[in-house]
Amino acid sequence: MPDNAHDTNEPATDPQSTVAEARPQVLCLGGSHDQVVAIQERFGDQVDVVRVGSPVRAMAELARGEFIGVYADAEHFSAAFDAGRVMRNQHVLQSMPDGVVLLNSENVIVWSNGRLCEWVGEQDLVGKNLYSVLGDPEILGADFCPFNRALTTDRPSASTLRCGDNRCFRVHAAPVFDTTDPQKHLIVTLRDVTDEYHEQQKIANIHQAGIELADLTTDDVADMDFMARIDLLKDNVLHCTEDVLQYDVVEIRMLDQATGALKPLLAVGMKPEAEARTLWAQTEGNGVTGWVAATGKSYLCEDTSKDSLYLEGSQDARSSMTVPLMLHDDVIGTFNVESPDVKAFTTSDLQFVEVFCRDLAVALNTLELLAAEKLNTAAASVEAIHSAVARPVDDILNDAVNVMERYIGHEPAVVERLQRILMNARDIKQVIQKVGQTMAPIEARPAAARIEQRPGLVGKRVLVVDEDESVRSAAHALLDRYHCVVETAHDGNEAVFMVRNLGTAQQYDAIISDIRLPDMSGHQLMLKLAEMSERVPLILMTGFGYDPGHSIVKARQAGLKHVLYKPFRLDQLLEAVEQTVVPIV
Repeated sequence: MPDNAHDTNEPATDPQSTVAEARPQVLCLGGSHDQVVAIQERFGDQVDVVRVGSPVRAMAELARGEFIGVYADAEHFSAAFDAGRVMRNQHVLQSMPDGVVLLNSENVIVWSNGRLCEWVGEQDLVGKNLYSVLGDPEILGADFCPFNRALTTDRPSASTLRCGDNRCFRVHAAPVFDTTDPQKHLIVTLRDVTDEYHEQQKIANIHQAGIELADLTTDDVADMDFMARIDLLKDNVLHCTEDVLQYDVVEIRMLDQATGALKPLLAVGMKPEAEARTLWAQTEGNGVTGWVAATGKSYLCEDTSKDSLYLEGSQDARSSMTVPLMLHDDVIGTFNVESPDVKAFTTSDLQFVEVFCRDLAVALNTLELLAAEKLNTAAASVEAIHSAVARPVDDILNDAVNVMERYIGHEPAVVERLQRILMNARDIKQVIQKVGQTMAPIEARPAAARIEQRPGLVGKRVLVVDEDESVRSAAHALLDRYHCVVETAHDGNEAVFMVRNLGTAQQYDAIISDIRLPDMSGHQLMLKLAEMSERVPLILMTGFGYDPGHSIVKARQAGLKHVLYKPFRLDQLLEAVEQTVVPIV
C-alpha cells in the first residue's frame, strides 16, 4: 500500500502523515488490500485514501474529516450506500437540537454530532465514556440500565438522567445492526428536558401540598370551632403559597351560591379596604375576581395599570393571577395572588396554581363534610353520646343479621331472640336522638351553630353501604344531625341481610352504596335488592370518572336516579336523599 494510503484499523507510521492530512480524502469502505492500492495509484499523491471495514467506523471517520467521496466495490455496495447516507446527513445531524452519539459496548463515544460538546463545554468527546462526560448522572428511570438493556436485548431502551448541575436529559438508545462488525454499537439521542422535568416536579410537589390540605379526619376538627378551623386552613394554605408556590400576597374568597356574593375567607398582603370590599360573581364592576367567579375561567393580569378589569388589591401591585376554585363543574370560590412586578406570572405559573386550586377546593369541601358547628353544651353532650353509640350499635345490627341468616328455618327460638336484639339496638339510637331534640331544640341553639331544617329527612331510615369505616362514620355525623335514622353495612351481602331482616312493614327510605364493594358492584347490589322489593331507593357513590364495568350505566338503565361523585358537597348529599325518600313524580 502506498505511503499516503492507510487503514483505520492500523496506526499510521508515516512521519509525513501530518502533511497528508491536508490533502483531500476518499473513504474506502471494505475492499481488499489490492483494491485499496489500485485506488491510491489511480488518484496519485494528490488524494489520501482512508480504508474502513464497516459503516460504524465510517461514521466515526466522517465526523473527523472532510471526504470528497466514498468508494466500495459491488460486494460492499449496501455498506457504501449507508456510509454515503451518513455523509449526506452530517449537516442535518450537526444542526439537530438533540445530542446524537454513537457508543460502543463499553459506553465509549465513537462519534458525536457536537451538540453534547456544547452542553458539557468540551471540544472533543470521542473516546470518552458517556456517563463520565455527564458527570456520573443519577438514573431516574423508567429503565435504570438503558444502554446495557439495549445491547443485551437488541431492542431500544429509554430513561431519564439527572446530572450534578441539576440538568436532566431524556436518553433513547437503539442498537446498530452491522453484520460486518462483530462489536455492538448504540445510537443514543439525548434531549435536554431540564425545564420540563423541573416543572413536573413542581407540579407534583404542589399537588402533594394540596393533598395535605385535605388530609384531615373528624378527630382533627371535632373540637374546633369555626374560627379554629379557619385558622387551621389558613396555616396550611399559607405554607403552600409561601413555601411551595413562593407567593406572599394571596386572597381567597368563597362564593355564596344563594346570593352570588364573594365572601373573604383568607387575605394576606391585601389592603384592608380591598379585603373588606363587597364583590359579586359578575363579569362587570367586580374586578378580576368577580369575572373569574362568573365565568369559571382563570385570568392573568399582566399590567394592572393597563387592565380596566383590575381593582386595586395589594399595595403597588403591578400584576395578578386569579383562578376559580372548582368542585367538579361548580365554582365555589376564587384564589388570587398579586405581585409588584409587571408580567410576574407566566402560563406555567397559572398551571401550577390551577393544580393547587383543585386540591384546595377539595380541602374546603372536606372541612364542610367533616366539621359541623358545635351546638350548645347540652346538645354537644348528646351528640358525643350518640357518636360513641352509633357505630357499636351498627356492629350489633351487622352481627345479628349475619347470624340470623344462618339460623332462619333451623332454630326459630334463636331467630326470635336475635330479632329482639335488633329491635332493642335500634330503639337505643332513637331514644338518644329524641332526648337530644328535647334537650336542645333548634331555637335554643346559637345562631352560628344552627343547622338548616330539612323536614323531609326527619325520621327517614337510611342504610349506608361502604367498606371504608370513615365513610360510615361520616354518614352518621352528617345525616344524624338532620334526624335521619342511619344504619350501615360493610358489603353488599350484609346490606341484603339488613334489608331482609329490617322488620315487618318496615323499609329503608334510602340506601347509599359505594359503586365498588368488596363482594359485588353497585349494580349487582341493585339487582339483589330488586328481588326483594319493587322499589329500590338506591343512591350510588363513586370517585369522579370511576365506573368499573360500566356499573353506573347499567344501574341507570335499571332505574337508578341518583349518583354522587366523591368528594360531594353536603347539600348534594342531602338533596339526593330527599329526592330519593320522596320520589319526584
